[in-house]
Amino acid sequence: MSDAFETHLQELRRGTIVLACLQLLRTPGYGYGLLLDLERHGFATDANTLYPLLRRLEKQGHLASEWNTDEARPRKFYRTSAEGIRLAETLTTEWLALTAAITSLTDDDRPDQEH
Repeated sequence: MSDAFETHLQELRRGTIVLACLQLLRTPGYGYGLLLDLERHGFATDANTLYPLLRRLEKQGHLASEWNTDEARPRKFYRTSAEGIRLAETLTTEWLALTAAITSLTDDDRPDQEH
C-alpha cells in the first residue's frame, strides 16, 4: 500500500485505540498484555504508541494504576476508572453513530441507486 494510505489508516486507528484500551482495561491489565490483547482484537499497535497513551489517559483520570510487586519483575497494572467507563460509553455511542453515517454514505454510492 502507499505511504499516503498508511498515514490515513494510522490516523483512523489512532482514536479507536483509545476506545479499545478503555474497553479492554475494564479488566485490569499491564502494558505488554494489553499490546497482545489489542493485536488479538485487530488493533495492532506498538509500545511506543501505547505506553504514552496509557500515561496520558491516566493523567486525564480515565485510567487508574497500581504496581504489582508480587512477581520478580514489578508490573504496573491499569484499569479503566469510573470516569473512563463513562467516556468509553459515550465514545461507543458516537462510534456507532459514525459507523451508521459512513454506512449510509457507502449505501448512497452504490451504482444501482439513482441520486
